[in-house]
Amino acid sequence: MSTPQDVEKMSRRKQIAQTYRMAKKSDTRIGLWILLAFVVGAAVGFGLFFFLPGPGLLFPILGAILFGFLAAMIIFGRRAQRAAYDQMDGQRGSAAAALNMLRRGWKVDPAIGFTKQQDVVHRVVGPPGIVLVGEGSPTRVKQLLLTERRKHERVAAETPIHEVICGRGEGEVPLPKLVRHVQKLGKALKPAEMTDLLYRIKALDANRSNIPLPKGPVPTSMKGHRGNLRGR
Repeated sequence: MSTPQDVEKMSRRKQIAQTYRMAKKSDTRIGLWILLAFVVGAAVGFGLFFFLPGPGLLFPILGAILFGFLAAMIIFGRRAQRAAYDQMDGQRGSAAAALNMLRRGWKVDPAIGFTKQQDVVHRVVGPPGIVLVGEGSPTRVKQLLLTERRKHERVAAETPIHEVICGRGEGEVPLPKLVRHVQKLGKALKPAEMTDLLYRIKALDANRSNIPLPKGPVPTSMKGHRGNLRGR
């Protein structure tokens, strides 16, 4: 299994190939959808460029290739992302892997709090303030979130603190919608305020007990596939 560092060192072509193989495990028709998207996009591109003045069919053919490739990459990105979420859903640490898809301006710290039963709380610092994301047993996670909220309130009393539970239960946020949900929490911090907040949180983390992280594989990163999953 490739590590995030290995993926980042791959060429663009190898990254796309690996993402395609990963997606095909749970989406066996992804190839057909990509081909269909290319054909439809090519037809649209050919039609749009057909009436432009130019040397014969040169522009229509170029337009067909351009639009077909663009449509194929968009469909590939969407279906690959859906397949990745389907494969991660239910795994320990899947929320952290999804949160790592957040772009620049967000700071994600996985597993800042956890229980012996493998319930975990991740922390996101960004424009909305502090977002604590829990995954595991709802009862235990709620108590764990409350504990982490109190800890963060000591160093960031004026900063909004949001609590989110990732899951399929009532009041929980499904994994595929987690990133969008966090992004929609609003904007309460300016860049300078976020820098100051991170310094205060760093002091909080320095006082934490050195308890070993939960054992077992944790898919904590999807950054290596980020560009591919977005269809770029």
